[in-house]
Amino acid sequence: MEINIQKSSDVVLCAIIGEININNSPDLRKAFDKFISENEKKVVVDFSEVPYVDSSGLATLIEMFQRLKKIDGHLKLSHLDQKVKNIFEITKLNKLFEIYDLKEKAIEDFND
Repeated sequence: MEINIQKSSDVVLCAIIGEININNSPDLRKAFDKFISENEKKVVVDFSEVPYVDSSGLATLIEMFQRLKKIDGHLKLSHLDQKVKNIFEITKLNKLFEIYDLKEKAIEDFND
């Protein structure tokens, strides 16, 4: 898994490439730890290059959602592949996370 970070005004864009699984979800947690330590409150995770997320990856995302919420932050997800979107729907996590088709729309919604 590779994590590419960009900042667009006050929004952090985290583009993930590869599967999010038990072997690399700690790397994702470290990236989020950095955002939170820098008091970044607006985070969009781009899933356009993520073919699969396992339960440990989902747990990491939920943990980061909760940690950001504690500091009045928000975590949004974009570009979920249909297979990954199905995982979120089956687990009802699509009700917890704001999910967007386009990262640009997720970023734009922060500024509205």
